[in-house]
Amino acid sequence: MRVLEWRAGIAADVVIGAVSAAVLAFYGYRIGASWGGAYWVSGCTAGAAVCALALVRRRSRLWTAFAGMGVAAAAIVVARATHLPTEPGPGVTFGLSVLVGSAVRVLAPRPACAVAGGGLVVVAGAFAAGSQAAVGTMSAVGWAGAVVAGLWPRLLANRRRAVEERVRRGERMELARELHDVVAHHVTCVVLQAQTARLLAHKQPERLATSLADIETAGSDALAATRRVVGLLRDPARGLPSLDGLDELVRRFGGHGPAVRLRLPEGEDTSLWPPEVATTVYRIVQESLTNVSRHAPQARSVTVTVTRAPNSVTVEVADDAPPVPARRLRRSGYGGSGGYGLVGMRERVEALGGTLRAGPRPGAGWSVVAALPVPAREHP
Repeated sequence: MRVLEWRAGIAADVVIGAVSAAVLAFYGYRIGASWGGAYWVSGCTAGAAVCALALVRRRSRLWTAFAGMGVAAAAIVVARATHLPTEPGPGVTFGLSVLVGSAVRVLAPRPACAVAGGGLVVVAGAFAAGSQAAVGTMSAVGWAGAVVAGLWPRLLANRRRAVEERVRRGERMELARELHDVVAHHVTCVVLQAQTARLLAHKQPERLATSLADIETAGSDALAATRRVVGLLRDPARGLPSLDGLDELVRRFGGHGPAVRLRLPEGEDTSLWPPEVATTVYRIVQESLTNVSRHAPQARSVTVTVTRAPNSVTVEVADDAPPVPARRLRRSGYGGSGGYGLVGMRERVEALGGTLRAGPRPGAGWSVVAALPVPAREHP
């Protein structure tokens, strides 16, 4: 990449040098033909000085630009005082345009604005000194073209950086959601089973070995899930959960929590659903069950219902826990770590153009309902 940039810079300098020589030669010829004598010397000297500064602009784009403006201002004053051909001539205008455009493109906002403003002052000075209309217009057009030529790639680069940052932020958010879903769910299982083991150690020690085996299994599941997340980061096509894993998810949750009843659409081939929809449904069920474990230990049963409409998929996770005001606050996502889970679910759903509703059920319990748009089913 650096070699290509170096070669591009050399090519640009060659073009600038060739154009500068052509402009100065043409200017000298025209002044010599119309004015005669050595009237071309001052204008060509000023133009050569500014074009030389344009060729070494990379050493300091700010100071070479201001030096070029100083040469242009001096040329205007000298031409006015000694009745020489009007300045800035074509050579000065061309070199100054290169300097201004280069500075506007590369420098920080404040120095770039200062250079652009200085170029405008030179243009105003040319008109104020009584330069011919054609000369002043040429100077103004050169300045405007330089500013546009500098701003356009600058704006494109800023837009590209904004897009890249948006993509990176999306990737970070996706990673955060995946880590939260995996770690929160499996660690919650381990913690609950460890609490159960402590109780069994005092009351039913003969069942302690089974409980410890369950903890080992939950830890292995957490490790496997973490590896799936790592695989997803390396290859987005791998590691995505699907609805085929809902049975295992429900079974694992029911082993240490309230009974869970799973209802899936009958006669529906869920493997044909868009993978992002299937993954979102799985994550909503996973996070909702995790929240039941955390915030609704009094729940006796949980119902997971997935239904398919012609243009949408709806998933509902409802429990029958008795209403508790403090728990209601936590589960609504306004306090504690559970809020991140609700935010993550909402982000997933809204990213697909769906809607999410979470709140208390009439009478008792809590429900999470998400509706996700999917393409209409095709009929043979």
